[in-house]
Amino acid sequence: MRWQTIRQFLWGEVPSSKLEQKLLLKLDWFILSYCCLMYFTNYLDRANVNNAYVSGMKQELNMQGNDFNKINTIFTCGYIVGMIPNNLMLQVVPPRLWFPSMQIVWGVLTFCSSTVHNVQQLYAIRFFQGISEASTFVGTHYILGSWYKSGELGKRSGIFTSSGLAGTLFSGVLQAAVYQHLGGVGGRSGWRWLFIIDGVITLPIALYGFLVFPDVPSTTKAFYLSEEERALSQDRLDSDVVHHSLSWDLAKRVLSRWRWYGCSLLFAISGETESFGSNNLMGQWLSAIGGYTVEQIDYYPSGVTAFGIASTLVCATWTDYTRARWPVLVYMCFCCTVAAICVLVWSSPTGLKFFAYYFAGASYAGQATTFAWANQICADDYQERAIVLASMNMWNNAVNAWWPLLFYPATDAPRFKRGMIAMICTCAATLGVTWLVWYLERREQRLAKGKAMKHEVREDNPNPVEIDKPLKDEQ
Repeated sequence: MRWQTIRQFLWGEVPSSKLEQKLLLKLDWFILSYCCLMYFTNYLDRANVNNAYVSGMKQELNMQGNDFNKINTIFTCGYIVGMIPNNLMLQVVPPRLWFPSMQIVWGVLTFCSSTVHNVQQLYAIRFFQGISEASTFVGTHYILGSWYKSGELGKRSGIFTSSGLAGTLFSGVLQAAVYQHLGGVGGRSGWRWLFIIDGVITLPIALYGFLVFPDVPSTTKAFYLSEEERALSQDRLDSDVVHHSLSWDLAKRVLSRWRWYGCSLLFAISGETESFGSNNLMGQWLSAIGGYTVEQIDYYPSGVTAFGIASTLVCATWTDYTRARWPVLVYMCFCCTVAAICVLVWSSPTGLKFFAYYFAGASYAGQATTFAWANQICADDYQERAIVLASMNMWNNAVNAWWPLLFYPATDAPRFKRGMIAMICTCAATLGVTWLVWYLERREQRLAKGKAMKHEVREDNPNPVEIDKPLKDEQ
């Protein structure tokens, strides 16, 4: 009994049969292995731009003022444009073809990044990379929600999210090694070699996806799943799911419910707590105050990501066991508020600022939990779920397109005073929206339970009017 409790806490809901256990092992291996590797290269690409900027790209491309912020903003614009179309394409084109194809596109564009001669060329490349990379994050969360139960979903979402963070972590180490050993080889700067190596890593993973990715339960033809396992993969999730054909009725269903509005607002706001890491504030801080080598500026911010990975995995494991998602967002807001205050008080010692930036890595824990929560809320409608997941990331990136320019411009380094005040306000707003989504979900569950009970009463009592009619008073 104790072992089952430990196993459930560590890996989610215990399978009901040996067949289901075998199915889960296969899904975990083939789905998670490809999605995690794909997301790893996705975040490796994003982090490489940040690391390249502080490792020579700024000087070589003669970047001025907020050119660095513009690179990220243009990428975000492409990301927004590609978000919903990519997720809808997963219902038209088999995911085993769409995911790897998009990965090949951004892999080729990554190679092109190593050849740019001015920042304008990099702007164009980053826009199209944003469109192609938009398929990865929300697309994978849609796939995970199509294969896994709610009690299994948090941990898998956490592992997937952590793989992206591992890409960020690895990028700092990779950039430092490239700068040290490949800088100047073949007449190329170290940051150019970084993009070449990134592209070399990306393309073989895309080929792996063509070979092993299983699509979704209703259409899978994966060679490693038996007919019995394919049937089970549908039966264990599909009992209450309503299937719709793709039509304009989808817009009516989505816009007439609270889910799209609540979940989109939640991640649009809470996602901005990741600004510490996504804008490499620690790297910019170290570079601006001086006294640190290029290798140290690449290495030290890795601690932010490491703490983010640990927080994500622990929180995801806990939420699968308790089925409560909201406490993770409270934890995340607490950590980011403390970190912002420590940085805001500029007279604080350097060691405390190091602690603050690392502590802010907790912001990444909310990402996996928020999308697992949305998958859980929209589990009864595949198409609505696809739109809600895509919209969550789309609105977050719509905010993120201008948020760093306003609150975290490179010219504000090393203090980022406006950014730290904005972070405290963002955390407060996140807590308010978290409560709202929690309340609306509970209300929807109560209403659904009430309707189900009324339906059971009607089935048990074929003439409820007669049964409920009050007796006449006896004279």
